[in-house]
Amino acid sequence: MIELPSPCLVVLVGPPGAGKSTWAATHLPDAAVSSDAMRALVGEGIHDLRASTDAFELVDHIVERRLHRGLTTVVDSLGTEAGRRERWRSIAARHGVPCVAVVFDVPAAQVRRQNRERAARVPDSVIDAFLTEWPRTLAAVAAEPFAVVHRAESAAVVPPVLMRSNRSARSTATINSDVASPAKARTLRFGLQVPVVGWSEGQAVTGARLRAIAVAAESAGFDGLWMMDHMRQIPMHGPPWADILESWTSLAHLAGCTERIRLGTLVTALTFRNVAHLAKIIATLDVLSGGRVDCGIGLGWFQDEHVAYGLPFPTVDHRYAVLEDALQLLPQMWGPGSKPFEGKVLRVPDTSCYPRPLQARVPIVVGGSGERRTLRLVAQYADACNLFGDPATVTRKVNVLHRHCRDVGRDPAEVSVSHLSTVLIGDDAAHVRALVDAARPARVSNERYARSVNAGTVEQHVGRVDRYVEAGVDHIIVSLIDLTASGAAAVQRAGRVIAACR
Repeated sequence: MIELPSPCLVVLVGPPGAGKSTWAATHLPDAAVSSDAMRALVGEGIHDLRASTDAFELVDHIVERRLHRGLTTVVDSLGTEAGRRERWRSIAARHGVPCVAVVFDVPAAQVRRQNRERAARVPDSVIDAFLTEWPRTLAAVAAEPFAVVHRAESAAVVPPVLMRSNRSARSTATINSDVASPAKARTLRFGLQVPVVGWSEGQAVTGARLRAIAVAAESAGFDGLWMMDHMRQIPMHGPPWADILESWTSLAHLAGCTERIRLGTLVTALTFRNVAHLAKIIATLDVLSGGRVDCGIGLGWFQDEHVAYGLPFPTVDHRYAVLEDALQLLPQMWGPGSKPFEGKVLRVPDTSCYPRPLQARVPIVVGGSGERRTLRLVAQYADACNLFGDPATVTRKVNVLHRHCRDVGRDPAEVSVSHLSTVLIGDDAAHVRALVDAARPARVSNERYARSVNAGTVEQHVGRVDRYVEAGVDHIIVSLIDLTASGAAAVQRAGRVIAACR
């Protein structure tokens, strides 16, 4: 199967009767722009050659507008004129999308037979002329700067990070880096984030459903279970009135129904709680869970929830100062003794915290990827960072982190790198399409939604994990978009990805 990156421009190239329109209608029916259809629109029918100039102007305009909106587009034309192919590649480049050629190298006898079966048959002499020229056309297309040239077969539009062709790709940032990535030396871990907890049956089922997710995640092989730390739902997951649970209370609830899986927040906003009190909360949960807590912390970013709850929302510089102090205060609170702490903005006269955590050191994960300040603080004080973005972006961030580690005299292998993303996992391509169609908002196209939630098969997600490991990630954390709708089934499909990666 051809995997087409989402979005892209697809240029079909082949003689009349080679099957281009049938291919487009079968595999990308909503994406095709047909030169014949445009000729019929502005002329007296599809064979009105006098209307060709106007027809191709319309084709170019439609291609331009669709690519502007990030929509995969198929040019259903003969594609045999080099000048037009060059123009379409130029339009694609202007919009930053790859231009792919799909060639229909069909035996001459088949072309003639299929042409005879068409309702609007092309004269045999025209077919003969195209077939005579076809070897030279095919060679020209192969030599042109398309992103890739495919022979025609079944096709699917796939988010770029899930494409097979990218599985072994290494970014320029990695190749040029003078810092070796330690990710492959670390044990690959997997985490499940639960950002949404609303079920149609109402709040009465929330506790039981959340427990079932935790048990299923532990059974599926997940190493960690993560909750968001927000006072009200954030815009990317729902309206302000959507249910969202207090994070540390929820993790305590889940500690009681699990045995192995680690528990943490991605990430606790340091603007919500007194940091010394936060240390006490985490130490308590670590004891009650048998030493299974990860401490995720960050600056805090969602001003609306601070305003709604009457909480101060300091400047960015002040919040960075709190983060730097917290990275030093929390381990002191969890360690022996009770000596006072005096930081840039935090002051704790007595740092005693009993009972102490069961872990000798509760791992501290910093959320955020600011290259100048956040990642330097990670290199100085933290055990891990959590990053977002595509593999190329993550590669660059990891290289920056490793340089900071070198600058402060720390071994990069001591710092774990996690990556959080929203995903949708299906059994096969048809199942993925069905899941996308069931979950997408009414006004969002299947392609755009599939791209936004990284919708793909188990096999494709295994390849996606490979690419993030290459980028320097050793901890893959996912938010399953169909978790509340599919429950354990969604978790089990993710478990198949985990099993295949180990």
